[in-house]
Amino acid sequence: MPIIVNLDVLLAKKKKRSKEVAEAVGITEQNLSILKTGKAKAIRFSTLEALCQVLDCQPGELLVFTATTDHPS
Repeated sequence: MPIIVNLDVLLAKKKKRSKEVAEAVGITEQNLSILKTGKAKAIRFSTLEALCQVLDCQPGELLVFTATTDHPS
């Protein structure tokens, strides 16, 4: 998938634990784990907003698009 989720990097950088972030955002640790591993198929804007508030970051720090050669230009 061409979207990379840098949640694990931001958690480490901000020295936050998954459990505390999940609680602050209002999602389960399991759902946070799915996001961290990049297995999520979608993310709600409200969840993205809450993650940005808790981690004091911008959406572009959490989600990064990487171009692939699989798609035509």
